[in-house]
Amino acid sequence: MKNIVKGGLVGLVFFSTAVSMAFAASTPEEGGSLLLALFVGFFALIIVFQLVPACLLFIGLVKGLFSSREQESEAKRSQV
Repeated sequence: MKNIVKGGLVGLVFFSTAVSMAFAASTPEEGGSLLLALFVGFFALIIVFQLVPACLLFIGLVKGLFSSREQESEAKRSQV
């Protein structure tokens, strides 16, 4: 059990130093290019176009759940 914990800690330390060196790498100070902005914007549009139908389906699902209960209660009232 101690060997597993030691191995996990060594791996965690190695991974954290590798990640910190990657984040410490120098980046250009001039900002992003137009191509980068278009690339990010394209994927943002994909996400938005996927979210709109998902929200509409969710709203329809919620309406369907609550309207079926009202219709069932009205049908029971008319039978009685």
